[in-house]
Amino acid sequence: MKSKDFYEKGMPVILEALHCKEEEVTYIAALKKGMTNRSHLFLVRGKKYILRIPGEGTDQLIDRKNEVDVFQAISGRGLCDDPVYVNAENGCKITAFLEGVRSCDPNDVQDLKRCMEKLRAFHHMNLKVSHTFDVFGQIEFYEALWGGKPSAYPDYEETKKAIFDKRKIVDKLPKEWCLAHIDAVCDNFLFYKGEDGREELQLTDWEYAGMQDPHLDLAMFALYSNYDKSQTDRLIDLYFKGDPGWQIRSKIYYYVAACGLLWSNWTEYKETLGVEFGDYGPRQYAYAKEFMTYLSDKAFLESA
Repeated sequence: MKSKDFYEKGMPVILEALHCKEEEVTYIAALKKGMTNRSHLFLVRGKKYILRIPGEGTDQLIDRKNEVDVFQAISGRGLCDDPVYVNAENGCKITAFLEGVRSCDPNDVQDLKRCMEKLRAFHHMNLKVSHTFDVFGQIEFYEALWGGKPSAYPDYEETKKAIFDKRKIVDKLPKEWCLAHIDAVCDNFLFYKGEDGREELQLTDWEYAGMQDPHLDLAMFALYSNYDKSQTDRLIDLYFKGDPGWQIRSKIYYYVAACGLLWSNWTEYKETLGVEFGDYGPRQYAYAKEFMTYLSDKAFLESA
């Protein structure tokens, strides 16, 4: 049975992109509903594909032209499969289906080592695009989408002020600047079976990617994986293959706090559209508060 989204929004895209007739499209299944999009597995002429259809309010959250620019920058670099179809106007994307896929287990150290190696290699490519992912601008933007409604958290203004006040210090810290994934969470690191039967690894979901300090990607991974401080420290050590020093570590703690507020605001907007994420939003807000408490090191505060 075809879902309404698949039939009304997806089918015209499939027919155009794959130059096929509707009777050649065998609908297989709606996949796990993502936080931003809906994905569907389908079959055409014996080959499996994944169709992404944007979810509620996505047109307010994602600049699809920027996404297309990112795919042009990463094309052919072994970071992900090049899309069969991607359209900046309708936000739909079609990719070939990967066999034997599993996502990264954030509690498996061997998985983490491979994922951090992949992420580090991507960052070291030092790729450039014309747009930036502005964490603080996005915090304000998502807040503006609440339509004047106050935050669900009584101490929101206090938490936001604490984070924004430290920004001037963090902005002065040494940092690189390159294309970052931004949504580098465990679910977006995909292990799959390569043509030779060996397990390969790629990154998916590049919708939010833009120019940023690449260390922000570590904060995003930690947030989504529900890491505590010690687990976040382990992730940092794996990425840097050792201790990067207190300054970089403190900067990443700050990114965890800032991005926790970012995604908390994002969920508050999505909830105005009737989309529920359970305890995801409150968890993100808790990160915004907790990880700010790790920035009390006097040397860090005086470093800039």
